[in-house]
Amino acid sequence: MKVLLIGSGGREHALAWGLAQSPKLSKLYIAPGNAGTAQLGENVSISAENLSELAQFAKREQIDLTVVGPEAPIVAGIRDLFEREDLKIIAPTQKASFLEGSKVQAKAFMHKHSIPTARHASFDNFEQALTFARTMAPPIVIKADGLAAGKGVAIAQTHTEAEQILRDFMIAKKFGAASQRVVVEEFLVGKEFSLFVASDGVSWKLLGTAQDYKRLRDGDQGPNTGGMGSISPVPWLTEKMLDETVQKIVAPTFAALRKENLSYEGILYFGLIWTDNGPSVLEYNVRFGDPETQVLVPRFDFDLLELYLALAERRLEKFEANLKPVSAVCVVLASGGYPEHYEKGFVIEGLEALTPSSLYFPSPSEGRGERGVRVRGAGGEGHILIFHAGTALKDGQMVTSGGRVLNIIGLGTSVSEARERAYAALKQISFPKMHYRTDIAA
Repeated sequence: MKVLLIGSGGREHALAWGLAQSPKLSKLYIAPGNAGTAQLGENVSISAENLSELAQFAKREQIDLTVVGPEAPIVAGIRDLFEREDLKIIAPTQKASFLEGSKVQAKAFMHKHSIPTARHASFDNFEQALTFARTMAPPIVIKADGLAAGKGVAIAQTHTEAEQILRDFMIAKKFGAASQRVVVEEFLVGKEFSLFVASDGVSWKLLGTAQDYKRLRDGDQGPNTGGMGSISPVPWLTEKMLDETVQKIVAPTFAALRKENLSYEGILYFGLIWTDNGPSVLEYNVRFGDPETQVLVPRFDFDLLELYLALAERRLEKFEANLKPVSAVCVVLASGGYPEHYEKGFVIEGLEALTPSSLYFPSPSEGRGERGVRVRGAGGEGHILIFHAGTALKDGQMVTSGGRVLNIIGLGTSVSEARERAYAALKQISFPKMHYRTDIAA
């Protein structure tokens, strides 16, 4: 099968790695991809947001299945365009993408269908938003309505800070049209986690849980980022808690979509928080998360391409989405200055010590194995994966080309073992102004 994977980040490298292990795959194209995905397939220099050119490419190359990584093309309607061209694609429709594409509409949907979420109100008027924010006890959560690359959520510790954030969002238009409307909501206290669900429009199936670390610095300090690390499974989440989440949130969400006559096909990612009152929705996302995918895919005990085919052919009900009994920890290596201004083009040193050569390490479940990389000098043969995010090849050298540069994933029988392996591996890598958190999964 010929597969086109759309996107260029760490999530897409992880998906490419998963797809590349399928015996059904004959050719993998990644548009636009990065230096890491180039080792698994052929990068195609088409932007993830150039929908017409992507459709033309899929038609010209007779692509059997297209998989979409990032949210922007989904919200822009790539599913609808590909269907009109009679091209098979895994992504929700533009109509269903409001769950991520508009925080305002998503909140209205939750409120209408009694899906637990924070007390909130939506505004397109700065003065009204400010007046409402002043009625709330800080901290106060302020969210841009539209897509903002995972950075459109701010937490104000004071009313003065809330006013400044609202000015930045609504008057200075920090995120352009995306922040002209905002949601102002109460700050929920609890533990955050992510739950990933696959749906073929008829049935749905859980794919696993993860927890990501949004803040830039240790101790959950600093600005929100796209994610500085992740862990899977969520160590503190019990089966009973998961069952309650499914009963109160997941099942009601899909029932509500049916009531709204919306067929949801693809991945639905629930951003959740466990409070004293049980689970509550922070946000919906209409695709796999980043960097959660990087810790989920290595745990999949099934063929990823087969999952996508089951979605495309509406036979998910019989698909077995089992997980390996391993823990995965991801640490993100970022450029200095991220998530604001940062420089690109720095040479990345040390990756040659972590080459994904011939090391084959056993899968705890069936012994089929997964390709990994050897960590030299890290105490034995480590179970390590390196997923590229913001990298490029320049004059034969690997260089930085984005805010989040590399994802270092450690796998182990326990969280502590996985964590130890990830941090041992990243100590061998360096580039100028490299930044990472030291407390992921601590």
